[in-house]
Amino acid sequence: MFAREGYMLITGAAVIALVLALVGLQLGPTWRVVLGGLGVLILGFTLYFFRDPERTPPPNAATLLLAPADGKVVRIIDVEEPLYLNGPARQVSIFLSPLNVHVNRVPADGVVEFVRYVPGDYLVAWHPKASEKNERSEIGLRHPSGTKVLFKQIAGAVARRIVFHLSEGDTVRAGERFGIVKFGSRMDVLVPPGIPIDVQVGDRVTAGETILGRLPAPVPEADAATAENATR
Repeated sequence: MFAREGYMLITGAAVIALVLALVGLQLGPTWRVVLGGLGVLILGFTLYFFRDPERTPPPNAATLLLAPADGKVVRIIDVEEPLYLNGPARQVSIFLSPLNVHVNRVPADGVVEFVRYVPGDYLVAWHPKASEKNERSEIGLRHPSGTKVLFKQIAGAVARRIVFHLSEGDTVRAGERFGIVKFGSRMDVLVPPGIPIDVQVGDRVTAGETILGRLPAPVPEADAATAENATR
């Protein structure tokens, strides 16, 4: 299965591979091998990059914080988050190399309350200022427990195309696909400081399956309204 965001590039790579093969046929045996091989490499890498394997969230995903991307945990720090959490937060940063699956998945159940796209620079994705300076999306959801979760797609020096399919008011489930960042990137997940984090710097994580942390149990609707007012 391949990510729908890659269909145009996959088609383009297939056309390039075909053209190279036809040119190679006209130029003789040596060029046939060289150009044909180059076309296969281009198409093969494009297919590999846009692969979209199925993922199975763990049991009790409704109370879990899941990895939104494949990759390596490069930072776990305490920060001030003024946009959506409006206060102190624990940030987990995941770096995606060009060889990782780049389809992004929602980290928790909830309702999307905040969506913002920010044009920006293209620092290397692991740069400490990448989450503030680079092109990025910023998406905030409220978990059924009332806990706010903010997650960011961050473009890197190579990745220059962020795609996401979420809008304010959407109801989402942990592990659902929601977008992609093309050709190397980073994702940050920010939660209130009291949320336990189950990963460490250096850990490899899998989108929609690896548990980053544990969220409180959902609360009844009447209590949820009280919790929402308390966090404003």
